Amino acid sequence: MRNTAKITTAALAVTALTLGLSACGSDSEDSGKADPNATLTVAATPTPQGEILTYVKDKLAKKAGLELEVKEFTDYVTPNTAVQQGEVDANYFQHKPYLDDFNKKNGTDIVPVPGGTVHLEPLGIYSKSLKKLDELKNGATVALPNDTTNEARALKLLESNGVLKLKSGAGYDATPKDVTSNPKGLKFKELEAAQLPRSLGDVDAAVINGNYALEADLSPAKDALAAESAKDNPYANFLAVKKGDEKDPRVEKLAKLLTSPEVKKFIEDKYQGAVVPAF
Repeated sequence: MRNTAKITTAALAVTALTLGLSACGSDSEDSGKADPNATLTVAATPTPQGEILTYVKDKLAKKAGLELEVKEFTDYVTPNTAVQQGEVDANYFQHKPYLDDFNKKNGTDIVPVPGGTVHLEPLGIYSKSLKKLDELKNGATVALPNDTTNEARALKLLESNGVLKLKSGAGYDATPKDVTSNPKGLKFKELEAAQLPRSLGDVDAAVINGNYALEADLSPAKDALAAESAKDNPYANFLAVKKGDEKDPRVEKLAKLLTSPEVKKFIEDKYQGAVVPAF
């Protein structure tokens, strides 16, 4: 039985509004001095991060002397604000381009844990009506995640599959305004990443993050019209903490467990290519 607490965006709305990020930019005064026997609380999106953490909690943590609590969030914002404010000790849900953009926009100082890169969820293009990507008709509507880095990532996936072209040098903040060639005159519908699977009935195709695809029983390996390659991919997910907490002995212990041979086998066996180890 999973011992996790599911926390929705709505349930945290008041907290998120009152956070104010008042502690932004300040390093933890207790860095490296945390009680090694205290429970480590980690925020994560449910799939696959929450599942991977629960595997560690149930199968590996006790033997390693780690008390682990998993809190599941259903959005990409509150896991970071919760870390920044000290409501949780760490989070596991994001990639480096997203974290860099989040820190820049919010004045936060959240950092990856050294050696904590765990997995990649290949971004995929999905459709209820198309069998192949080249079946997209003129004027078709394609839904994209509306957060900065994942929208750019989605556009680059479309570009790599010959659907469109972006201006030279378009980076991690590319938007539809950076599209220089759109032969089919595609229309883009920008939605919160979590809403994309539910949009499939209303659009011709959607570019969906791996975790939300999995929650909707969609597999990048089996169901996607096209999916990202894992080779040299900058979008691997990792364990993250507020700057100054990297040396927390509990965090170091969890980072080691998350990159263990046992976790690698768990990811490969459970997700069958829909999620791939990044270590």
